[in-house]
Formats: sequence, C-alpha cells, structure tokens
Amino acid sequence: MIKIQLDNVGKRFNKEWVFRKINLELSSDKNYVVLGRNGSGKSTFLQTLAGRYATSEGKIAYIMDEQHVDVENIYKHLSICAPYIELFEDYTLVESIELQSKFKQFKNDISLIDIPELLQLDTTKNKQLKYYSSGMKQRVKLGLATLMDTSILLLDEPTNNLDQSGFEWYQKLITDYSAHRLIVVCSNDQAHEFEFCNERLNIEDFKK
Repeated sequence: MIKIQLDNVGKRFNKEWVFRKINLELSSDKNYVVLGRNGSGKSTFLQTLAGRYATSEGKIAYIMDEQHVDVENIYKHLSICAPYIELFEDYTLVESIELQSKFKQFKNDISLIDIPELLQLDTTKNKQLKYYSSGMKQRVKLGLATLMDTSILLLDEPTNNLDQSGFEWYQKLITDYSAHRLIVVCSNDQAHEFEFCNERLNIEDFKK
C-alpha cells in the first residue's frame, strides 16, 4: 500500500497563496483527479505532491508499505507526465528509452525493444524527437512515465495534443499499467482523461 499524507499543506509564491490548509490522505487503492479552472493551481499542487516544490506551510508524508520515505528520495518512486516536462529532442526514441532506463527501471515484463511498439511509434523509433509531431511527443512522455516501475504516477493534462486514436491508446495504457499504483490526474477533460478515477478533488476548495 502506498500513501501520501498531506497535513495542513499550503503553497504560495511571494504573498499570493495558491492553496492552503489541505488535509488529505491519498492511497493506492483509489485513483484521483484534481479539478479546477485554468490557472487555479492544479499543476502547482501536482509539483508540490511530487516534491518538485517545497511546501510553504504544513508537511507531506510519503509511506510505502508502512515505511516512511524522505521527500528527497521520493523521486525514485514516482514518474510524472506534464506539459512542463521536456524531452531531449536531439535523441531518437530508442536513445530516449535507453537513457530513461539508466535512471529508473521499466516494469519487469517490458523489454526495451518492445517499447516503441507499445507507444505505436515503432516505424519512427530511429527518428530524432524534434521531428515528431506534438501528438507523437505526448505519446513518448506518457509512455515513458507510465511504463516505469514506479509506485506513484502523476499525470497533468495527459491527453494534451492526442487525437481520437491517441485517447483510446491512453485509456488502454492506463488500464494495462495502473494496478497497485497511486495515480493522480490533473484535468478538466472527463471524456478522455480521468473516467477511471474514483475520487475527485477540486483545488479551488483549498483557496484562502
């Protein structure tokens, strides 16, 4: 069981509070979606949850199988896909996969040579990513995050730039690789992005 416990958590930039007084426990027996209008702080919340931003008040505890994990080490246990996560665009897809494998393992039943086909990008696996379309780049981001052997999966606008076939691919990807993980999605696109989520949080409920 994976848990993230938020105790009176708040985040501000300069004097402006993005959110305050969040008291929650997230666990891997549920999937969560974070809702809110554009600019309301969903992405800031996700990055705070990931340990990329320090809290301005309160604290976040990470618990894996009843053992606490320090925030400095939580990156080893999570993967994230978001518009602000950049790809190395001079790399080919094959090179990107090999690079990723040096930092984190892929799930045990996945061979590196099979990943381009899983992303439906096998015919372009030796092309530099800078020549990929925006939808193809999104497949790379989503695939590298979801196929990692991590306990926590954080997704920010995961179907951004995907077409109808991409929506269907994303939904199958999550279905196939979501077991025993804590998944948090930031989205407003219910039709495609978070129909599998059974818990909803509205970031605007945590404004000052």
